[in-house]
Amino acid sequence: MSVSTVPKPVTGPAAWRGDGLGQSQEWVFQLSPGQVMELETLGERFMRDDPDLRTVQATDYPLVATADAVQAWGRDVDCGRGFVLVRGLRTDLYSDALSAAIYYILGLHMGEPIRQNEHGDLVDHVYATSDKTMDDPTALSSKVRDQLVYHSDSSDVVSLMCLRPARAGGASCLVSGAEIYNEILRRRPDLAPLLFEPFYWDWKRQDHEAPGNTYTSPIVSIVDGVFSMYAGALYIFTAQDYPEVPRLTPRQVEVLELFDAITYEPGMAIEMDFRPGDIQWLSNYAALHARTGFTDYPEPQRRRHLLRLWLSRKGERPVVEGFGKNAVVQPRAAARDPSAQTDNNHFHIRVAAVPRLIS
Repeated sequence: MSVSTVPKPVTGPAAWRGDGLGQSQEWVFQLSPGQVMELETLGERFMRDDPDLRTVQATDYPLVATADAVQAWGRDVDCGRGFVLVRGLRTDLYSDALSAAIYYILGLHMGEPIRQNEHGDLVDHVYATSDKTMDDPTALSSKVRDQLVYHSDSSDVVSLMCLRPARAGGASCLVSGAEIYNEILRRRPDLAPLLFEPFYWDWKRQDHEAPGNTYTSPIVSIVDGVFSMYAGALYIFTAQDYPEVPRLTPRQVEVLELFDAITYEPGMAIEMDFRPGDIQWLSNYAALHARTGFTDYPEPQRRRHLLRLWLSRKGERPVVEGFGKNAVVQPRAAARDPSAQTDNNHFHIRVAAVPRLIS
């Protein structure tokens, strides 16, 4: 792709700056008492039914009072600013399993859950079980207290539900992929075409049990005028540790460094604190996310604890073939390799609500 054929700057609600968007609360949705009651009732029935998380369907737990709200959240994620924060669930009154049940029901209505690791976990946990830091190549970002760099997750939509916040820190930070792209076009249009070319990404660093070292994806996709971004230079650079991966060119390094520099400029990101019961729905293709470092409580039962869902919204957002990790993620119904399936699976809500003790 040449400079002359690179698409023009992105316009519309997905191209935002944090210093503008943060002046309002338009991205916060407050659940009504009736919606909270409906979700609590459905969550309690989900607990009684104890369905298999691999096969349960949204139609098994239909929404009435919350149905229009879920549709609106989906539009915000797909066609709007790319994220919404839902507030009002009373998780301080629930068991973790009931919170997870309500969350999973909403996830079913927002998309199709996918497996988040080779164990097959459909509900995963952002919970520090390790004192490692991210400069340790064996560290998993969801299991440490470090600051996390901006990145995209491995799904169309990533969602986080706050059970308990940190003692201090741990704010969620979002930045618009479209606005980063626009800034690159303004400053270095000669580098912009590189974003449409495939890069090698470190798969093992993201999941130690991954069946391969790397996968490939471009950083930017534009299909039918719809802009999408999949980013996280950390895993592009660590993929260079594998001898079979082609070396990055000086211009590729330059565009990655420019991308990161723009991402961290003052005013680009919006920062939000998670309160108990908050749910963040985020398009991985519209916004990148990061996290500030945090200090935990000493007691394990009081530590910062978020639940995480990865969702597919097939057909809702067109992207180029093989974009992101679409080619390598596993659907929820079956493992990649059924013969490798273990007994250590969390496919029922009571066990899925308990974090694995992974170091």
